[in-house]
Amino acid sequence: MNITTGKPTKPVRWWEGCEILGGRDEVAGGTWLACSRGGRLAFLSNVLELDTDPEAKSRGDLPVLFLKSTKTPKEFAQELTKEAHRYNGFNLVLADIPSKTMIYLSNRPKGEAILVQEVSPGIHVLSNAKLDSPWHKAQRLRLNFEEEIKKYGEGEMPVKEMIQKLTRDRVKADERELPRICELDWEFNLSSIFVEVDTPLGRYGTRSSSAVTVRQNGELSFYENYLDNDHTWKEHTVNYQIQKLSWLKEIWNP
Repeated sequence: MNITTGKPTKPVRWWEGCEILGGRDEVAGGTWLACSRGGRLAFLSNVLELDTDPEAKSRGDLPVLFLKSTKTPKEFAQELTKEAHRYNGFNLVLADIPSKTMIYLSNRPKGEAILVQEVSPGIHVLSNAKLDSPWHKAQRLRLNFEEEIKKYGEGEMPVKEMIQKLTRDRVKADERELPRICELDWEFNLSSIFVEVDTPLGRYGTRSSSAVTVRQNGELSFYENYLDNDHTWKEHTVNYQIQKLSWLKEIWNP
């Protein structure tokens, strides 16, 4: 997650008064990645665009609305298409782990029909363009992740090591690879997986890197490496049993 470092956020934790686990924007109250005890998961990325509407609704509310909803990912996405134009550009992925369903929704490009599609099994990458775009950072992440999978094969991947290797990559794109949507200097600074750049509003860059994994017994692990509000890097993991998959625990851990 990339954000101006002066903007206060809360690290991954259980939210008070509801069954949502995730980081939180302390200003707008939304999130970029969160999950629920029932096994629902949602994550969001902003679409890179030249102009944004300061009066638009907060995109960070979208994952929260889904996690609190009882609708299936597809039902929620189809309902959202009715008012998706009220938000600045976003990519939203909605998943229900017990039913093994995942839906991708985007309200960009402007003027086109809202895109709602099922996400097929396999490796996918998402940055600030559409799902599986050919952008430098997205394709570099895909290739590096595929290498990690080949390295460990059927064995369990060490999450902390993987996050450090994949998300701290500062290799930037060549100028010819930039999408040419905004100023080239800005696009160049954003073209690496790990972002760190000084702006007139303060330092902007990567504040949080997370990994959500689910074991065969239905246990979910949410690992986060984050830059705290005191500007120090910290890490922690929250584990819990997905309620709708609790019966699997008896099978895999008799």
